[in-house]
Amino acid sequence: MADGTKDTKSSNQMWGGRFASGPDAIMEEINASIGFDKKLFAQDIRGSIAHATMLAHQGIISGDDKDKIVHGLNTILSEIESGNFEFSRQLEDIHMNVEARLAALIGPAAGRLHTARSRNDQVALDFRLWVKEELQKTEAMLTNLIAAFLDRAEEHAESVMPGFTHLQTAQPVTFGHHCMAYVEMFGRDRSRVRHAIEHLDESPIGAAALAGTGYPIDRHMTAKALGFREPTRNSIDTVSDRDFAIEFLSIAAICGMHLSRLAEEIVIWSTPQFGFVRLSDAFSTGSSIMPQKKNPDAAELVRAKTGRINGSLVALLTIMKGLPLAYSKDMQEDKEQVFDAAESLELAIAAMTGMVRDMTVNTARMKAAAGSGYSTATDLADWLVREVGLPFRDAHHVTGRAVALAESKGCDLAELPLTDLQAINAAITDKVYDVLTVEASVASRKSFGGTAPSEVRKQIAYWRARN
Repeated sequence: MADGTKDTKSSNQMWGGRFASGPDAIMEEINASIGFDKKLFAQDIRGSIAHATMLAHQGIISGDDKDKIVHGLNTILSEIESGNFEFSRQLEDIHMNVEARLAALIGPAAGRLHTARSRNDQVALDFRLWVKEELQKTEAMLTNLIAAFLDRAEEHAESVMPGFTHLQTAQPVTFGHHCMAYVEMFGRDRSRVRHAIEHLDESPIGAAALAGTGYPIDRHMTAKALGFREPTRNSIDTVSDRDFAIEFLSIAAICGMHLSRLAEEIVIWSTPQFGFVRLSDAFSTGSSIMPQKKNPDAAELVRAKTGRINGSLVALLTIMKGLPLAYSKDMQEDKEQVFDAAESLELAIAAMTGMVRDMTVNTARMKAAAGSGYSTATDLADWLVREVGLPFRDAHHVTGRAVALAESKGCDLAELPLTDLQAINAAITDKVYDVLTVEASVASRKSFGGTAPSEVRKQIAYWRARN
């Protein structure tokens, strides 16, 4: 204003209508994490109980104060679980919300809980515990998905279908063999999960702000109490490390990619043009205007969830890439990415497990398609090598001529008369017809890991034993 008096209304408008009280409101909005990190309440309380117990054991706080703290923390846990706890944005995060409530419940003894620790190692502990539990949950879900595929593989160890390269018919395989390909994929995902659990199985508590503490704490005691293998070995790395979160997101992205590939196949297979599988109403929707349609929406949404997971991985990598040691506030942005990816991955695995168990497989349609596109051409070439003694390249050329002849006649290789085949190579006999059926083709692929039903059953038995 002209007289120099501050125009509060105009000043506030500069900050935007949402922030009625100016810069302080903006700072509160950008600084508060309680809106998402309240998800860590159980881990925060569990860590605080272990810390208080250790402090008392080491004589750093009294046994009476420890008892008050543990009782108060258990009370808070019950309040949160029952929905009777009021979270405050002014208290910023889960740690301060719990600590403030503890002070209200037990008085000055609450102030002793934060002895020999910092919010830096406290949040590292809470988050690491949460990710460890989420990885354990993911491991169990992947085990269920693998079991679903093993059941379908066993059911369809002999069901013939076309195998594809470039989405073109290549060679006949069995549906059981195709299912076992996903068992291998999700088995690798589960191995990565197990390795990630091993990597993060170290307790951060006791690293304090970044330099450790002068109190005579026992970090091995808290590590054991919290189910960790051992404590971390460098306090600077401890509070600045988010590799465990990035590794979780990396695993989620790879697993999501596998789920998306499967989802794409289900989308293709369920089209009228393919008709290999049919999804139940539980995993499909209809069209608002086309009553004949049955849309594979669950599979399509699994495919889309992968994009969200990938985005979370890139976001956290980008957040961490330029941070100097040790802790920076940027790292507060780690949790939403992991929480969102975990939710997406859980939902995608659950939906896919349901679809695999639920879908109806059209074996007749698959078998008919398996013989299309001259899928037994390689079997003819192999027969010429084995029985006639041709070099494979010559056999490949002969087979190519046979395929061209069949195309011109509008028939399959097995329907070509012997005289036509002998006109291409006189050494061909009627024994060749034994390998030109799709059943004979898959039965002959007995190499280790091949599509022959006998080999598929061996792999099923192997995975049953380890699943």
